[in-house]
Amino acid sequence: MPAWFETLSSRVLLSTPLLTVREDELEGPAGEVLKRTVIEQHDAVGILPLFDDGTVVLVRQYRHAQGASLLEIPAGKLDVDGEGVEEAAARELAEEVGLAATSFERLVTFANSVGTATERTHLLLGSGLTTVPPPPGFEPKAEEAHMEVVRLPLGEAIAAVGDGTIIDAKTVIALLLADRR
Repeated sequence: MPAWFETLSSRVLLSTPLLTVREDELEGPAGEVLKRTVIEQHDAVGILPLFDDGTVVLVRQYRHAQGASLLEIPAGKLDVDGEGVEEAAARELAEEVGLAATSFERLVTFANSVGTATERTHLLLGSGLTTVPPPPGFEPKAEEAHMEVVRLPLGEAIAAVGDGTIIDAKTVIALLLADRR
């Protein structure tokens, strides 16, 4: 945080296994007191699996906050101790879509909501794809147990961004960056 804003106090409003919500009181440059609500979350990784034939793999997953099933890239939280971005990407690919990649290319890291959340998402392009079984002991739960794997040409996915079918931010960013390559 810039030196001209000083945190005076911080209190936790809510703490769950997925996130913590806190309220911070700050002193601004002119001595004004500001209150800011911050959502603390683990960072995330998202992977755009791209086959040599130009097709990509997405998942259709129910998202309660949106009240709809959305097309998204495979993704997940960086919530395993000691696991790096590429290791998490490999795990998520195997768990969600049954794929392994021989290489990952970094597309971008972005802040999900700079005004309220600490979470950043690391986007990777996965290539050299092969089919793999789920990791030992992995059992999909909740919404993940009902995901649909969708393979389509990159051009169709880009068109779905343009027509508003694909609205998930990480997916829009990954697809547009991959298309620019």
